[in-house]
Amino acid sequence: MHALAGVDLHIRKGEVFGIIGRSGAGKSTLIRMLNLLERPTEGTVQVDGQDITAFSDAQLRTYRHSVGMVFQHFNLLRSRTVLDNVCFPLRLTGLTRDARIARAREVLALVGLSDHLNKYPGQLSGGQQQRVGIARALANRPRLLLCDEATSALDPETTQSILSLLGDINQRLGLTIVLITHSMDVIRAVCDRVAVIEAGRIVEFGDVIEVFLHPQHDATQSLLSESGVDAQGWRAMADGLEGRLLRLSFRGENTSQPVLSRISRELLLDLSILQGSVGRIKDVPVGQLVIAARGPEEGLRGLNAMLDAAGVDYEVLRP
Repeated sequence: MHALAGVDLHIRKGEVFGIIGRSGAGKSTLIRMLNLLERPTEGTVQVDGQDITAFSDAQLRTYRHSVGMVFQHFNLLRSRTVLDNVCFPLRLTGLTRDARIARAREVLALVGLSDHLNKYPGQLSGGQQQRVGIARALANRPRLLLCDEATSALDPETTQSILSLLGDINQRLGLTIVLITHSMDVIRAVCDRVAVIEAGRIVEFGDVIEVFLHPQHDATQSLLSESGVDAQGWRAMADGLEGRLLRLSFRGENTSQPVLSRISRELLLDLSILQGSVGRIKDVPVGQLVIAARGPEEGLRGLNAMLDAAGVDYEVLRP
């Protein structure tokens, strides 16, 4: 029995990379291999061209100083102040006490906690405690930040604030972030690319927009459905309905353009929307509609050409 099998991933420097799957799929094992808290029985883990599985104990300790980790349940020292919690991982760096305090103040300002330095974890909200955890993970100036279900213990509003913070850190510091989650909403909010894992194998992989708009694997479609994106829900509505069926995918400026009204008016087609959603993936507006088109044959013949001219991706579900 393998926790992971045949995993082959390349994570780009400076991106936010998401790993999503259900409980037991292997995502926590996978992320822990990036700092060798879990060691693979076969294969290699390479970071910046170096095989970290071949590191000596001393090399591995040095490497781990360059990797920050944020946990689901914060893992803060309850008897230490916020400032002391962030100073804690700096004790082995050789910095003086004044330098450690200065660095801790710097990262606490970055996460918006300058006014809470002398408080204890029990005096903070869950979101504030996670901000302390993020500051602690950034204290050693890591080149890689690992987030293990970092928002799973938080309410939706606090989750969005933490994801916004991670996105800001990624942009301001150019820091590579790898996060695991079971929520497609988390992936949509902050990630550039995503890997879907099921039973220890990567079953889908790619840019978040492409995976959301064109999911290929059943596991991906199921996860999307749970987040309110039902890739197959149009089928029941299409039963008994005549006409050509198409799935349209919009992104960027196309999302706000009156494409359907123009098509209906110019081609004299009746267009019925069977399913649709509009939202944002990271900073990009996106939308997807399933439509039924009915009308004169001449209009139907011109439909594809007009969609092409408008720059709308489409898939013919029924001719």
